[in-house]
Amino acid sequence: MADAALHCRRASAFCLQAGIHRSIDVRIAVIGAGPAGLTAAYQLAKAGQTVVVFEAGKSVGGMARSFDLWGQRVDLGPHRFFSKDPRVNSLWLEVIGRDYRMVERQTRILYGDRLYEYPLRAGNVLANMGPVEAAACLLSYGAARIAPPRATGPDATFEDWVVSRFGRRLFEMFFKSYSEKLWGLSCKELNADFAAQRIKSFSLAQALLSAIGLSRQKHRTLADVFAYPLNGNGEVYERMARAVTELGGDVRLNTPVKRVIVKDKAACGVELSDGSSLAFDHVISTMPLTTMVKGLSDIPEAVTAATNALTYRNTIIVYLRVSRPDSFSDQWLYVHSPRLLTGRITHFGNWVPEIRRRQPGAILALEYWCNNEDAIWSEDEATLVARARREMAETGLVTDQEILEGSVVRIPRCYPVYSRDYKSHLAPVVAFLREHRNLWAIGRYGSFKYNNQDHSILMGLLTAEAILGHAEHDLWNVNADDEYQESSVITAEGLQVETRPENAAT
Repeated sequence: MADAALHCRRASAFCLQAGIHRSIDVRIAVIGAGPAGLTAAYQLAKAGQTVVVFEAGKSVGGMARSFDLWGQRVDLGPHRFFSKDPRVNSLWLEVIGRDYRMVERQTRILYGDRLYEYPLRAGNVLANMGPVEAAACLLSYGAARIAPPRATGPDATFEDWVVSRFGRRLFEMFFKSYSEKLWGLSCKELNADFAAQRIKSFSLAQALLSAIGLSRQKHRTLADVFAYPLNGNGEVYERMARAVTELGGDVRLNTPVKRVIVKDKAACGVELSDGSSLAFDHVISTMPLTTMVKGLSDIPEAVTAATNALTYRNTIIVYLRVSRPDSFSDQWLYVHSPRLLTGRITHFGNWVPEIRRRQPGAILALEYWCNNEDAIWSEDEATLVARARREMAETGLVTDQEILEGSVVRIPRCYPVYSRDYKSHLAPVVAFLREHRNLWAIGRYGSFKYNNQDHSILMGLLTAEAILGHAEHDLWNVNADDEYQESSVITAEGLQVETRPENAAT
């Protein structure tokens, strides 16, 4: 296995010899050991800075972590790393070395009793929909293009955005149920930003047009292959954490931070949950934005009210050990069937063989999304496992007899909710934080952005650059746009740099 610490020691030694990329030693606290926090800590430790990472949980990686279960290795649901940003890809390869495989992606959509290939293929679409339904979808698409609903501006909703581009029929078939499961909101109450960040310029409608030869557009997130570590997605962050420690930093697990200490509008330390306080020159926070802000001093009432209006969605993951490893061939399925409460099913046996560790059978994971007040959030493990067994059997992909046992993981506050008016609440919070020096709110939780791994890694990279004085960045704009300047991909041979950057929708 590649030694990430060896890479960064060599890089640090080179910097010392060249007299570059070094700055005055400062003490930096990093709250949270997820992708954004650990990337920042890793870069700062390589530059010789004193870094202390505080992680409330018992392991690193945040939502992107991996762990052992029933003798195998699993992630918290499907976590596929993919980026075309050369900075992000170079860092990922620096850490993981050659310990990865290229995986041929297969993901499908379960709608009704049928599996639709994603992206759609002509034969599969016609076989599942039939020519009459396919024609109806195209007619609906055409009607929406002629007279689209208003889909831009502060009042634009997710439903408006999707219907205006792809028609109401496809919206109701392939967007409505899944999105309302995920967010717990009507699509009329969900902000269009979610669509702009995750659907972008591709959808099932575009794929349907491609299937009959009317479009050749391809979506970035539908890359045919992606790189995956041999020991699970979280191996990247485990190596980063080890490197930080070997470089003289400190990664403290089971150490929740109560609040960020601020004096004269500058972050100067942290208070831990045990009441102790530690002084720092900079504080990087990836804890939920609402929690962090509420802990600051001298908060205006308007900011407090705005913070209270921002909410996060919880996730429950039910893992099922099954006897048959070949129940279906996808890495994960999107469950659009309204009759099933689960929204996504992951098959870890279809990622890389190494994570199965020669164990028989396979592990599946069913995701359920909820709020604190929802009854499912407080259900006991037996009830949750029983529901997952029943729903998995209802898909027809696995029989109840093939399900051997179950286990449950609950993840609070993991999805920032893009409600229809979330921007009006987030704006005063961001303005308030901009008044503070040496306080860096990053990551999915910390910046209230629905980041992928690559967005969070990029935030960590840019934060480290800013603290080291190498560049100035407006971190609030990372993942704000729906276009990337992309110029590299990871292949089996390593980093492949494209000769011409392209504007590709994400």
